[in-house]
Amino acid sequence: MYRETIIDFEQGCKCLEAGVSELKRILEEETSETRIDPKQYLELYTTIYNMCIQKHPHDHSQRLYNKYHDIVEHYAKKTVLPCVQQKHDEYLLRELSRRWDHYKVFVNWLSHFFNYLERFFIPQRNYPSLLEVAMKSFRDRVYLEVQVNAKDVVIALIDKEREGAQIDRELVKNVLNVFVQSGMGTIEKYKEDFEMFLLEDTESYYARKASRWIQECSCPEYMIKSEESLRKEKERVIHYLHSSTECKLVEIVEKELLVSVAKHLLEKEHSGCSALLRDDKVDDLSRMYRLYHPIPKGLEPVADAFRIHVAREGNALIKQAQDAAANGSLVEAQVLVGKIIDLHEKYMVYVLDCFKNHTFFHKALKEAFKVFCNKKVGGSSSAELLANFCDSLLKKSGKSDEAIEATVDNVVKLLDYISDNDLFAEFYRKKLARRLLFDHHKVNKEHETIMITKIKRQQGGQYTSKMEGMVTDMQLAKEFQKGFKGSLTAKPGGIDLAVTVLNTGFWPSYKTSTDLNLPREMVECVEAFKSYYGTKTNQRKLRWLYSHGTCHVIGSFDPKPIELVLSTYQAVVLCLFNNTERLTYQEIIEQLNLSHEDLVRVLLSLSCAKYRILNKEPASKSISTTDVFEFNSKFTSTMRRIKVSIPPPPIDERKKVVEDVDQDRRYAIDACIVRIMKSRKVLPHQQLVSQCVEQLSRMFKPDIKMIKKRIEDLITRDYLERDAKNHHIFNYVA
Repeated sequence: MYRETIIDFEQGCKCLEAGVSELKRILEEETSETRIDPKQYLELYTTIYNMCIQKHPHDHSQRLYNKYHDIVEHYAKKTVLPCVQQKHDEYLLRELSRRWDHYKVFVNWLSHFFNYLERFFIPQRNYPSLLEVAMKSFRDRVYLEVQVNAKDVVIALIDKEREGAQIDRELVKNVLNVFVQSGMGTIEKYKEDFEMFLLEDTESYYARKASRWIQECSCPEYMIKSEESLRKEKERVIHYLHSSTECKLVEIVEKELLVSVAKHLLEKEHSGCSALLRDDKVDDLSRMYRLYHPIPKGLEPVADAFRIHVAREGNALIKQAQDAAANGSLVEAQVLVGKIIDLHEKYMVYVLDCFKNHTFFHKALKEAFKVFCNKKVGGSSSAELLANFCDSLLKKSGKSDEAIEATVDNVVKLLDYISDNDLFAEFYRKKLARRLLFDHHKVNKEHETIMITKIKRQQGGQYTSKMEGMVTDMQLAKEFQKGFKGSLTAKPGGIDLAVTVLNTGFWPSYKTSTDLNLPREMVECVEAFKSYYGTKTNQRKLRWLYSHGTCHVIGSFDPKPIELVLSTYQAVVLCLFNNTERLTYQEIIEQLNLSHEDLVRVLLSLSCAKYRILNKEPASKSISTTDVFEFNSKFTSTMRRIKVSIPPPPIDERKKVVEDVDQDRRYAIDACIVRIMKSRKVLPHQQLVSQCVEQLSRMFKPDIKMIKKRIEDLITRDYLERDAKNHHIFNYVA
């Protein structure tokens, strides 16, 4: 009959202790392969297994669990700890690493011996696992005793490596693994017992380095050392530090090497940011961006230094032009704006390449250009100078379409920096009108369209609506003229007539001259066109601008006939001499019904200028109301055709444009205030002013005093009213 053999606890412990002793011996010998005899292993496993499955009261599972704890506790305290404590410096780390490896093997074999406990007993009782028991014993008996010394040695080795020495990185990695594993599933021990001290040491180390380097090195040299230091610290994380340390370590290095010395570094006299920009040090500027970009708000001082440098260079250009204007030199918009465009292109390359198109640097560039792009030069505003530049650009021939378009792109970018956009629009419109009406042979319709289209894309359709209307008018006028010519059976008055019909709403305001007494031939032409125009539309009224007309007249001089290119005013004056040889000033003004100012300009151009088609008595260089004029039949010229220029009217065009814009601004402010109040109904004074400034700032920089005046004016006109209880609050009057 089969009889079960009962194994008592003491008997089983003897077998277990023999196996543990053998395991310790094998570990101490450090053979290449740590293997226990299979027979002994089977005996140990079977003994523990049988001791656990015996029926109560012979089930020794609980006592074996406690025995396991005693074994690992004893090994940690009596074998591992004494060996480690005997060593110092790097030898301490080597011994700790060696004993840690032994301990892991020791625990691993024990887990095989006590496998039954792990699989059945521990889950049933919800006890800590065998590995947890072993790790806790190591932590309490070994780690807590040696971690301070180990930490100090590791940090000393890291500092040694920072100074260029070679260290055993694998050893450091193994020791730091002890710190991590001692956290029992967390890295709290690593953080509290090592990382915190490492970060403190790092901060101190790089503070010393920064203090020395900033005195000894140029800005580029300092940045190279800083970049190298950051690279090596990241390498340390890869080789032996815990991955969670990287961001903290890098942050400290950046703070000490970059943030704390940013102002000093960027403003170094001969090698700072300004010097790098001046000397075109692209690689160094790119390195500066790479270093400061990862730092929160790190790019702000770099962008600020960039802004200051660009503004300084731009102000130097403006100052140079202002000094030249003060010395009596003519301000050439083509030259000045060209230099500003070159400056913008130069620094935009830095923004795109060195600073990786970052918004901070776009903003810095914009702010810098706004500083000097809104300064006056020789009495001319930046809006006028830019409009003059555009005028010269679009009149020029010989430039390729690509070159014109590239320059137009730059002009539109500059327009974004000008605060008085409405002033530019008015100056540009005046210049455009002159090009379309008087320099049409120089006008390239494609170039004009490109300019207007690009301005529209940036400023909006309302901004360019009048400009587009002017270009459209010229196209429609050509078609209208073609239809008029086709309707004629004969030339009216024997004259070839070309009429350009313009829409009053699109074009600048011009002085009309409907009371001018025209020669009979010209009257026939005008009537013929009126008749044709009436057949096309009866909704519009024609107003004739004779002051802007051009006439080609054949002058029958004794030496030879010459074709004269004249203004309409000049032509009608000369036509008076078809019927008489001499006329007084009073006779001319009475017959033509011209104003005194206009007639004086015309007679000056015909009798006192380069081409003296009329002789004047007395022969002076000014016109008097008592002068007598006679046709100069002996006049001749080497050319078959000459253009007789007429002096412009004595009107300050710049002043008139500014006055017109100021008037338009009043209307814009009125409309803006009413629009805001209609929406909000009730608003305090300060909020109304600030909202008005915000809405209008895209077109121009509104003057606060003007806004206040417009508010008062709207109150008198019953659009707004002050609140009865608080005079600083306005109500909308419905």
